[in-house]
Amino acid sequence: MTESLQPIEPQTLYSLSQICWTASNWKSALDEIVTKIRPFFIFDNIAVYLSDKSESNLEVSYAKATGRGKSKEADVAWGESISLEAIRQSKTILQIPEDSEIERFNRPFLLGIPLQSRNSKFGVVVFIRFGSPEFSQEQINFAEFMVHQISSMILRQEHEKMIEKLEDHIKTLQIQEDFISTLSHELKNPIGFIKGYTTTLLRKDTSWDRETQFEFLNIIDQETDRLKDLIDNLLDSSKLQSGKANLNFQVLRLDALLNDVISHSRMVHPDLEIYLDIRQELPNLQGDPRRLKQVFDNLISNSYKYAPGTVIKIRVYKEQSGISIDFRDFGPGIPTAELEKVFDRFYRIEKSVSEIHGSGLGLFICKKIIEAHQGQISATSILGKGTTIHIFLPIT
Repeated sequence: MTESLQPIEPQTLYSLSQICWTASNWKSALDEIVTKIRPFFIFDNIAVYLSDKSESNLEVSYAKATGRGKSKEADVAWGESISLEAIRQSKTILQIPEDSEIERFNRPFLLGIPLQSRNSKFGVVVFIRFGSPEFSQEQINFAEFMVHQISSMILRQEHEKMIEKLEDHIKTLQIQEDFISTLSHELKNPIGFIKGYTTTLLRKDTSWDRETQFEFLNIIDQETDRLKDLIDNLLDSSKLQSGKANLNFQVLRLDALLNDVISHSRMVHPDLEIYLDIRQELPNLQGDPRRLKQVFDNLISNSYKYAPGTVIKIRVYKEQSGISIDFRDFGPGIPTAELEKVFDRFYRIEKSVSEIHGSGLGLFICKKIIEAHQGQISATSILGKGTTIHIFLPIT
């Protein structure tokens, strides 16, 4: 018995190769390939077996039934033995049923073709055909060509994933290296001040009047607070990153919380010019007041630090499903290329690294706290005109 199949045109081969080389997901691409090759190469099932991490076993990574009454789940078992044989012998294996009298669906013709890289075999593609005719040499050649294309496609995508992971790893290492450098600098400064002024006060060869002593002790106190804040930020960022931070949710009034934060900020920074704009009654929401206060304190502190002498405007307004809060300053702004990075852990705006003290943890902590409230936080900025931090908190 012979098959009446369409001849394979060069344009078809080119089209199949293009699918393999442009696909971003090899399994989706294989679905398309199977549909395209059936007019030239009849099979009822196809299964792809890939080596596991130990490279001692083959696992089914893809299976598809293409017709004639069989399901892919039931037929995967047909390909297990031939896949092992094909990978063991490192060559194409063709299995032909011995008894032609057996019912067609119980006597499959099996074609196993290894998937291979330059130096090794990493899997097998098995084509299953129930009933005659057997696979012809021309069809086997075509199947080997297609498996070669599939091999290249899978390897390319695996390499792309490896490169992406490597780039992410390099980026993480660079961020960590920058953080260690920043942290060393940030720790060195307050420790240096504390050590220097303490040593000065303890000198026995001179005496200091009470006003000078108070000035020195005040500097030591401020630097100790700065050191404590840095350590607290490190601990907070670690807990929030791992999801281990405990939040105490309760019903709260956002307007009252913001007024408290602003009052405290004015006490800490007497020259701070800050305005709160709430033009409508706000509903209560569920939140952790201590953590939200931490966010608002940090945003005001950032504006005061990075946009000194400018007005800070806080606008709060109700939306259909929550409350929006905009923190706006009129400072130098943030370059567009850096806007998406400002919430990354350890990230600091390039221009500020050498000019302003900071660990690159503040906005990361803000983001994690807002996300823990099922909210969103983002930034917009215009160079020379200022920055706005947008927060949305849902009403639950």
